[in-house]
Amino acid sequence: MKDSYDVIIVGGGPAGTTAARHAAMGGAKVLVLEKDREIGVPVRCGEAVDHEGLAPFIQPDKKFIASEIRSFKLIAPDGTVVKPNIEGLGYVLDRKVFDYELARIAADEGAEIVTKAYVDGVEKRDGTVTGVTVQYQGNRLKLRSKIVIGADGVESRVGRWAGIDTTVSMHDMESAAQVTAANIDVEQDTCCFYFGERYAPGGYLWVFPKGNKTANVGLAVAADRSKQKHALKFLEEFMEEMYPNAAVLTKLAGGVPCAETLEKITMPGLMLVGDAAHQVNPVSGGGIISGMIAGKIAGSVAAEVARSNDMNLLGRYEKEWRDSLGIRHHRYYGIKKVIYKFRDSELNSIAAEISKLPEKDQTLGALFKQAVVKHPLLILDVMKLFFA
Repeated sequence: MKDSYDVIIVGGGPAGTTAARHAAMGGAKVLVLEKDREIGVPVRCGEAVDHEGLAPFIQPDKKFIASEIRSFKLIAPDGTVVKPNIEGLGYVLDRKVFDYELARIAADEGAEIVTKAYVDGVEKRDGTVTGVTVQYQGNRLKLRSKIVIGADGVESRVGRWAGIDTTVSMHDMESAAQVTAANIDVEQDTCCFYFGERYAPGGYLWVFPKGNKTANVGLAVAADRSKQKHALKFLEEFMEEMYPNAAVLTKLAGGVPCAETLEKITMPGLMLVGDAAHQVNPVSGGGIISGMIAGKIAGSVAAEVARSNDMNLLGRYEKEWRDSLGIRHHRYYGIKKVIYKFRDSELNSIAAEISKLPEKDQTLGALFKQAVVKHPLLILDVMKLFFA
């Protein structure tokens, strides 16, 4: 490592490496610092994305796609199955290979990537972030930069050290657990979602196929409900009931911030992207594509700041994020606050009404219509979401 860069990015996930790629494309001298020994490991993700979101960033390739998804199944608490018609194509990724490929592309554009580099502080002067301190190969180094991009996950330490409040309220934090399991007989082109108190109170449970009779099986529950029973316990009970002969290959648990984007995602010398900026979809908890969108914007802006030394350009990142996904996520947040409070009886009633429709009419729009019938206040947020 050199002692000075235009842009230093803390975190080598999709948001961080996408930011690195676009900053380097803009002519900036870029360094990515990843604390783990390997990009893409460990995997802390359900790994599902849609084609339309992925294609602008990377050509879909079988080497990092575990399965192609062409349908959903939504399972109500009483077992009623709704299979809404969806257009388009989705994927369940192999995140280890996928993240590695994103890092390789960033490196091809000129970004320098260093693993096993533990950032333990930021440097500031006169209220401006001017670099980071990092522990690497037994030494503590001070690295200077014009811009630091924090892509270091939930409750970003980089943001906190710089003076941005990155904490997530318990109300907006979901407790999540997931296993990757073998010997599971599932439809390889179908993602399944289970709803209700028994499966995941205040959230949902997912089964995402990964080929060869393997799948990611996970759930997220409202944090206040996890005090009564841990997310991992809900998951273990589901696995015992539905897949008693499964072999668990990996297991993980942690928090998912299903909140609105932080009010402050920049300060002089600093930008936050991805989970660090709370840019996760508040309804689904998915953050791969939204993190990459934010990374692209931040990386491009960082390159301009590096060329011009004009910190006022950082406001462009905030505006472009808001215009691209920020407003939509705000509306999703409003919808989430209602739909995650549905009682099992309401979920069963919605599923029953949808299942009466001809298959061609069982759409996501019809599903929302039934939800609005149960909770009329949803209509304002739904109209804004689809017609803005």
